[in-house]
Amino acid sequence: MSTTPENSPERKMLAAIPISVRWRDMDSMGHVNNAKYVSYLEEARVRWILDIPGVSMTDRIAPVVAANNINYRRPLTWPNDILVELYVDRLGTSSVTIGHRIVDQNGVLYCDGNVVVVWMDTHTGKSAPLPDAVRNASV
Repeated sequence: MSTTPENSPERKMLAAIPISVRWRDMDSMGHVNNAKYVSYLEEARVRWILDIPGVSMTDRIAPVVAANNINYRRPLTWPNDILVELYVDRLGTSSVTIGHRIVDQNGVLYCDGNVVVVWMDTHTGKSAPLPDAVRNASV
């Protein structure tokens, strides 16, 4: 659970990433499959991380997802253009808890929640200190 209330004024927005819902994202029920929400969130996180100068997804110290929480608020359908909003909920020694929301262009909320991303030494498999560039981009 997020340590900072979703509507708290101190919650820093990291990014608002636009993504178009694709026809193939829908399931037989006529709405976006729940697993696609995870893909949208991943896409937004990767774009945010790659926008941080000096950070790469192929560095020895790299981010991995440790936990993911999604609260599905309403069905998402095609056609639609969404925004994935990312927020800082918590900064740790080797991790950042990123709050997320998927909204449409009118601000309608489809899901919210958070993900814990831990930086790991890819050679040892152990957690590593959060890179300074990530910490600075998150405060």
